[in-house]
Amino acid sequence: MEDSFYSVEQVAERLGLHVRTIRNYVRDGRLPAVRIGKQYRIAHEDLEAFTGRPASAPGDPAGRPRHTEVSSIVEIEAVGAATAHRVTTLLMGAAAHRGPGDDPLRIETAYDAERSRMKVIVLGGLADTARLFDYLEGVLTS
Repeated sequence: MEDSFYSVEQVAERLGLHVRTIRNYVRDGRLPAVRIGKQYRIAHEDLEAFTGRPASAPGDPAGRPRHTEVSSIVEIEAVGAATAHRVTTLLMGAAAHRGPGDDPLRIETAYDAERSRMKVIVLGGLADTARLFDYLEGVLTS
């Protein structure tokens, strides 16, 4: 399934070992490798078998799925107290009623009655934040 090959240096970095240690494992036959020219290449599957756990993909040295998060502050001017309360209630409800596997979506709101200004602070994933902003725009334009 995975046709990735790693250099001895890449394997050493991933495992937190010295390059010589990895070369010794290869020479001793403990870690299967293919010699290409003067260098060894270790197959992804062989590295997984050697470590007993899934090896990270070539683009992900930490072995974790990529995570993105957005931090946004939205200022809304010329908004009344009733509208600000309605927006706060709807956004908090949208954030609270999410699926069990969804990333957390954190929302804070602040209303300045003297200036008729509202701030919405959103912390969450890219897609969730984009959907929330679409929802916010719909609420404010209606």
